[in-house]
Amino acid sequence: MTEYTVVREYPYPIEEVWAVLTDPEQVAKWTTTGQGGRPEGFAPVPGTRFRFVGKPTMGWSGVVYCEVIAVDAPHSMHYTWKGDEDADDVTDVAYLLEETPDGTRFTWHHTGFTGVGGFAMSKLLGSVRKRMLTEGVPPVLEAYHRALR
Repeated sequence: MTEYTVVREYPYPIEEVWAVLTDPEQVAKWTTTGQGGRPEGFAPVPGTRFRFVGKPTMGWSGVVYCEVIAVDAPHSMHYTWKGDEDADDVTDVAYLLEETPDGTRFTWHHTGFTGVGGFAMSKLLGSVRKRMLTEGVPPVLEAYHRALR
């Protein structure tokens, strides 16, 4: 089984990082940074089924189907991830937020990829996710933080 993990530290309080990572309006601002999809129907509530809608490519409709499994705000969230609505292969995404002396450490862990196709998909998604969390999240966090003042 293949997986990837991305860890980033942000100089903001855990509550603000949580809001940017889980408020649907904020999520839509950073997910598209790395060519990812905008969330539709997302809420950080167990049982919520939602979709990330992105740009279709050859062999893929551009939609990822997800369901929130567990939430412990502002520390963690777990949801499933399927590249096709009828797909049997379901992967898992977990968010972990930890307070640090300088702000918040965020860990994105995506597991459950199988086979050669899963290996390739984990590499592609890992690259996209690194870009989102490095280039997309910081300016959204900064704007969110300024708006609170």
